[in-house]
Amino acid sequence: MNCIFCKIINNEIPSQKIYEDDNFIAILDINPVSKGHTLVIPKLHCVNLFDMSDELLYKTLKVAKKIGNAIKKSLNTDSINLIQNNGADAGQLIFHSHFHLIPRFPNDGISIGMTHKKYEEGEIVKYAELIRGGF
Repeated sequence: MNCIFCKIINNEIPSQKIYEDDNFIAILDINPVSKGHTLVIPKLHCVNLFDMSDELLYKTLKVAKKIGNAIKKSLNTDSINLIQNNGADAGQLIFHSHFHLIPRFPNDGISIGMTHKKYEEGEIVKYAELIRGGF
């Protein structure tokens, strides 16, 4: 397998691990959005959120919360973005599921990049029906 996160998990590539247990590692992102930007990575190779079992997803969020609390305490912030991208069009660059914890600070100049739009007349009802039909 040529997955960079699998190589990091197997200690084939160095990283700054800040947490590790039997199922997860958390490492500092080498291209951080802000200092302390951390990646929470399941050791089990899953492509994205939709490839994860519900149990693994639940455990991942528990670890993300634990790491987030450590970031808040150690970096003296109350604000963190939790981001998880699924698929290339959503900005996923490494196809091994992972969660970003991005510490935020007053006037940090960071923009997460969401542009809000409006529905045309009647579109909101159409989209609600489409999505409800997907269950």
